[in-house]
Amino acid sequence: MQIALFLALMMILGTVYVVSEVRVLEEFMCKGKDLNVVLAIGDITIINCDAIVNPANSLMIMGGGVAGAIRRTAGRNVEEEARRKAPVPVGRAIVTSSGKLAPKIKYIIHAPTMERPAMRTTEDKVKKAVKAALHKAAQMNLECIAFPAMGAGVGGLSAEESMKAMLEALDDVLAEDLALPKKVVFVAYTEGDLKQFRRALSRTKMRNCIIEKRES
Repeated sequence: MQIALFLALMMILGTVYVVSEVRVLEEFMCKGKDLNVVLAIGDITIINCDAIVNPANSLMIMGGGVAGAIRRTAGRNVEEEARRKAPVPVGRAIVTSSGKLAPKIKYIIHAPTMERPAMRTTEDKVKKAVKAALHKAAQMNLECIAFPAMGAGVGGLSAEESMKAMLEALDDVLAEDLALPKKVVFVAYTEGDLKQFRRALSRTKMRNCIIEKRES
């Protein structure tokens, strides 16, 4: 009984991940840019992509939410590697190996959206985190980078607010004319999150990227 209650609580807090696949649902082109924006649903820890982004805290403690899921799947060595580089302020990002996530995933980019574990965050902090992750990906010449709903769950943002902030950050970085990954994947965990991702994609105004759906 106690175990069942514990698991139920962890699921409410977003710390138990039971999805066993990632499905790509829609692909979009960024007109005039060598960039594809992809919407997917599933467990980000099993995606085929050069790097995934951990919505970290500045202390690099990988406790709950996506960070906890990454630690459980990739192994504790990843957290230990990240914590050796802490503290990392919001607006900066670090890179670690992917542990047991290899070979599908080569790197984990840890981009803090909050200063301490389980803090509430803001859209502004999410934008800073996403920009930092994209800058790091550009420096590493990655072909693919995947983001979960940064700042959602424990961070307190809705999936729509998270997606809006991530798209605005991508738009800002596109103005810098960097060698960004050709594929930027946004991974929703639930169908409800996916609906909010799509709503944000349709409503967010982007100055440097005209989104057009890629026909299959």
